[in-house]
Amino acid sequence: MRYLALACDYDGTIASAGSVDAPTLAALERLRASGRKLILVTGRELDDLGRVFPHLTFFDLVVAENGALLYWPATRAEQVLGERPPDAFITALQQRGVVPLSCGRVIVATWHPHETTAVEVIRDLGLELQVIFNKDAVMILPSGVNKATGLSVALDSLGLSPHNVVGVGDAENDHAFLSLCECAVAVANALSMLQEHADWTTPHDHGAGVSEFIDRMVSADLADLEPRLQRHHILLGTRTDTKAEIFLKPYGVNVLPLQRHLCLTG
Repeated sequence: MRYLALACDYDGTIASAGSVDAPTLAALERLRASGRKLILVTGRELDDLGRVFPHLTFFDLVVAENGALLYWPATRAEQVLGERPPDAFITALQQRGVVPLSCGRVIVATWHPHETTAVEVIRDLGLELQVIFNKDAVMILPSGVNKATGLSVALDSLGLSPHNVVGVGDAENDHAFLSLCECAVAVANALSMLQEHADWTTPHDHGAGVSEFIDRMVSADLADLEPRLQRHHILLGTRTDTKAEIFLKPYGVNVLPLQRHLCLTG
């Protein structure tokens, strides 16, 4: 088995209008039954996520707050992966009329068009914070914290390599973690820029697209997508005769025969 885990976004990916339908839940169960791991990677705050999605135990690990918090549903253990912005920052946003405004363990979140005010406050207070977008959602986090950094820690804790992970998402804040995964998938309703950078786009949107992809993953381990997966190929060198670049695939290739081929051909 090549793909040992599925890392998926919540809103706009497995969820539509904030909820996950029964067929999608059944597909997630099929993936777990195949022996693979499930990782939820979301911008939502953990408490909010628990209110809208009572099935967190479907997942081995949850990367919440856009990479700033890990949560193990089986044990309810948490690991904070960043430092929350200072109270002065939150107070300044409130004083400038930023509503709605929510605060998680680390993340501070609001909605468009308050990103302009957030950037102004970050500048005025001299803070090292970043603003990340999820369509109309505006998330403020410590610099360098994103879904990819959170997923990296999650994979380490599960003993998994990114080369064995499929990522699925729909919005601009999913770029980072999809780039980390060996196979990056966009659902049909994803932003066009995300679809352009993904290895595959599902024919159907939201949970229906994820369910369809899970069935392909379980039945054939995505063998039919292998020709598309070239982002992680390792450049070994360039042929002296044709100047063609020679790459090593990260999976399914024995290095010794390739080394012999290189010696014989140039």
